Amino acid sequence: MNRLYNIPLFFIVFFLISSCSTAITDYQNSNPPFDIKSYFNGEVIAWGIVQDYNNKVNRRFCVEIKGDWQGNTGILAETFYFNDGEVSYRNWQLTKKADGTYRGTAEDVEGIAIGKQNGFAFQFNYTLNLTLDNKTYQVAMDDWMYQIDEHKVMNKTSMKKFGVEVANITLFFDKELPVKQCQK
Repeated sequence: MNRLYNIPLFFIVFFLISSCSTAITDYQNSNPPFDIKSYFNGEVIAWGIVQDYNNKVNRRFCVEIKGDWQGNTGILAETFYFNDGEVSYRNWQLTKKADGTYRGTAEDVEGIAIGKQNGFAFQFNYTLNLTLDNKTYQVAMDDWMYQIDEHKVMNKTSMKKFGVEVANITLFFDKELPVKQCQK
């Protein structure tokens, strides 16, 4: 009989643990604040990995970013160099709104990306049109950036399909001068 009571208890505990998540407001009192307009203005380089749902690294990549901000409007031109030889591009058009949030569009992003900054953290949510084997899938991206210092930013992104995590992306951004380039 005790076994029957353990099963519902397990599911209740599992639900409570899995429903807990970090909110951008958790970083409200952290300093210095992460100003993405300042950080992503000029040239930045990043290195990253893509891990599948089993945490196996499937791809490695380097990305060169050129940012240009005019007031509250910015363009981030990204060139991705993958270890398998693929080269891809994404051009973000970003706008900082009066309420402090960011809105963004890009050629492979469905609809509008929403960004929020608080303390040293920035969260960006969007739907990416991901093409694999000549088929396009829409995946939800939950992108978190954490500024380490004036030159370095860490990024963790969760990629989900139907609410199930299918991949994780980890990036390390560096804009320390002289800015390096990806080896082509």
